[in-house]
Amino acid sequence: MAKKSAKNLTVRNASRLKQTHLITAAINIVFLLLRFTLRRSLSLKRYILFSLPGLIIEFYLDRAAKPTYGPDGTIRSGGEDLDAQGLTEFMWDILYWTWINLILVIIFGNRAWWLYLIVPAYAIYAAVTTASGLKGMLGGMAGGGGEGASMAQSKRQAKMEKRGGQRVAYR
Repeated sequence: MAKKSAKNLTVRNASRLKQTHLITAAINIVFLLLRFTLRRSLSLKRYILFSLPGLIIEFYLDRAAKPTYGPDGTIRSGGEDLDAQGLTEFMWDILYWTWINLILVIIFGNRAWWLYLIVPAYAIYAAVTTASGLKGMLGGMAGGGGEGASMAQSKRQAKMEKRGGQRVAYR
């Protein structure tokens, strides 16, 4: 029973990577076959340039998900979880978009390469929204000093004080 979760993670990662490698190989083989036989107008330079990030990410995910074994053959670690949130999720998004883009280039031709600009546009959007969210959170942490006492009261607070009921000390 020991290390059962590591074994499950290893099996899950291995099946997902196998599926990923098969899809990548199929899409790239179809592209190259069409490039060298029917549609010679498809740009090989752009193919290499825009497929390289997806291939590098796939190589990284393959290496990160590999389990480590002890000297006696037991699993030390199941590798990184390929379903993790954050950067791993963003890498999968780039890989999926690379696949979609290659299929669109096969169907529509070289003009579809422009759609790959969605990846950096999304990265910029994500960075800006994250930075503005952090700025809003950090902005609330800055103390206003004496401004806190002179802030306007809500209607409920004003009614309570007018009635002379519960007195609440405000900082």
